[in-house]
Amino acid sequence: MIGMTRSPEQENRIFQALADPSRRAIFEALTQGEAAVNDLKARFQISQPAVSQHLASLREAGLVASRRDGRRIYYRIEPQGMEPLIGWIEHYRAFWTERVDRLEQLLNRMDQ
Repeated sequence: MIGMTRSPEQENRIFQALADPSRRAIFEALTQGEAAVNDLKARFQISQPAVSQHLASLREAGLVASRRDGRRIYYRIEPQGMEPLIGWIEHYRAFWTERVDRLEQLLNRMDQ
């Protein structure tokens, strides 16, 4: 894992945040760079309150951060926010790699 203790609660927040297609699309848009709510609203043709709610979910999950510049708030990806998810994936990658290796060994023995 990448230097962070895995928390089931944090993993759940990340999975819940990314489960919604609109939030995933907003998250992906932010990978291109920082954006304000109005910029995102224009890209996705959804209401400002809906964009704000999606951003709040992403922020609560630790996936995005914000900064204020005058009256505008800009959102950006928080790279460390993905660490619990990456740790979860690494855990199961190792789990399935081991299982596939054992299956391969069994099939080789059966072929002999």
